[in-house]
Amino acid sequence: MKNRIIAVLISSVWCVPLLSAADQTQIKDYKEARRLFWSVLYNKGGETLYCGQTFSTRHRRGVNIEHVFPMSWATRTLNCGRRKQCRENNSRFNHLEADLHNLYPARKDINDVRASFRFGDVGGERRDYGRCDFEVDERRRVVEPRPASRGEIARAMFYMQTEYGMKIFARLGRTLQRWHRQDAPSKHEQYRNDVIERIQGTRNPYIDRPDLAGALQFD
Repeated sequence: MKNRIIAVLISSVWCVPLLSAADQTQIKDYKEARRLFWSVLYNKGGETLYCGQTFSTRHRRGVNIEHVFPMSWATRTLNCGRRKQCRENNSRFNHLEADLHNLYPARKDINDVRASFRFGDVGGERRDYGRCDFEVDERRRVVEPRPASRGEIARAMFYMQTEYGMKIFARLGRTLQRWHRQDAPSKHEQYRNDVIERIQGTRNPYIDRPDLAGALQFD
């Protein structure tokens, strides 16, 4: 809520529309989100977030959908039980879980390895997944994605904090701020933002106005 207020204040000063007054409610649940994800958002194919691996609509074997902000973190913040329980008893969780701004295509094996590990810097350049630049520190429960995806990850995380009050702790927040500065929004990310707005009625303001991320605060 604190960050939503900051974003609204900034938008009123600059006369720039940012987020809707409420969470996205156009997509009722994750089942519907999956349908729209493949049939509208990625109806011409694309590339996976963590590896940059291209796929087509007909050939996307081994590619599934990743929640950049983990749903296990969301269930704890909302205190609604396990994921299945949250789906049954918390409509806000259903809207959050279905929010396309937080959903990206990912290689299934990389998605499984990432699990709910936090993003961060991993020492060395060990490659366990072929040419995919994705490093994992299982002891610290940290993953480091390729540089070309770090800005998108940061802005998706910022959106989830601002729109739904999801918690980002200070250490992670500092890393994401750095990634956001180093990897500016691409034309594809801006296009994706436009398409998502048409589908669910909300935009990610940190794509439209990257400078707004400087006002964010973290727990």
